[in-house]
Amino acid sequence: MVTIKHSDRRQVHHQLLNVFVEEVQRKGSDPEIPERSSFQQKVQMLRSVAVLLPLAVALCNAQELQSKSKVCANVFCGAGRECAVNEKGEPSCLCIESCKPHKRSVCGSNGKTYRNHCELHRDACLTGLKIQVAHDGHCQEKKTEQAAASPVVCYSADRNELRSRVIQWLQTEVVPDGWFVKGSNFSNILLKYFKSYDNGDSQLDSAELLKFIQHNDSVVEMQSYADQESNRLLRSLCVDALIELSDENADWKLSFDEFLNCLKPGFNPPEKKCALEDETYEDGAETQVECNRCVCACGNWVCTAMICADKTATLDESADDGVEMTEEEWNLRVAELNKHQETVEKMKASTKEA
Repeated sequence: MVTIKHSDRRQVHHQLLNVFVEEVQRKGSDPEIPERSSFQQKVQMLRSVAVLLPLAVALCNAQELQSKSKVCANVFCGAGRECAVNEKGEPSCLCIESCKPHKRSVCGSNGKTYRNHCELHRDACLTGLKIQVAHDGHCQEKKTEQAAASPVVCYSADRNELRSRVIQWLQTEVVPDGWFVKGSNFSNILLKYFKSYDNGDSQLDSAELLKFIQHNDSVVEMQSYADQESNRLLRSLCVDALIELSDENADWKLSFDEFLNCLKPGFNPPEKKCALEDETYEDGAETQVECNRCVCACGNWVCTAMICADKTATLDESADDGVEMTEEEWNLRVAELNKHQETVEKMKASTKEA
């Protein structure tokens, strides 16, 4: 009986395939077996592998599940978490990797609509925020001044969810190599789409990346807000967040290597924090600047640009108090806020190196 380690699923499948190929070849060379034509031997080999390989893989998966069920039998993980077996064979509670696709929308206490309860608890786990179910169904759009002052932002969880959907879609198009036909691996699939949506400069900008994502309707469906205009804006913001994730030269365009790194299944996006006045803030944190609200999203402060009625604001406190901020001046103010954050991060990095 052949014993196969369960540490690596790909290695297990590769070992199984080698075992069956050797077994079929051995039978093909057995002198007791009558000689057959080359075509008949190939048919025989294909039938043997087609029948035995799925059975062996299923047995291997069943043994893995059985092993996991034994280790996690007495382990209870909170909502949004699931038990997993680490490299040492010990149980560990991690954020749920992916929820079942069934749709039963719920409104979170953070005012965000989720596809189902699982997605809500998973988001709470990933962001480290306390989010409860406010009520079933979509969140009601609040037509208040306070709600209007909240900017539409793409949180890390939104960006990661969009990225996960794209990867799952692309993986369905991967075709393994056959006996006589060469398949298409993940990199080949990405290269095909990269060439399809590239305008000829060997780079994908945000508009081209958005068109690529819109190729699959199920991927672009983002329903975090009650109105579709905000959801469309959210989708565009998350596309920008994906570009920023792997844009190594900061030109807001992705080369093929950057595009590949962005969507590589084994890549875990880093969780960036926002900085303000020597303090760091988690994704989703909020702060008030004058009458405007700023939200931390994907490591950047995103602020509304409302003109304050009670107080006029100027870039220089020594300037005339009667001059209101223009939109350009406000954008500079937000840029200064993010520049301050970058300075704090660089200072902390240099301190660690020292």
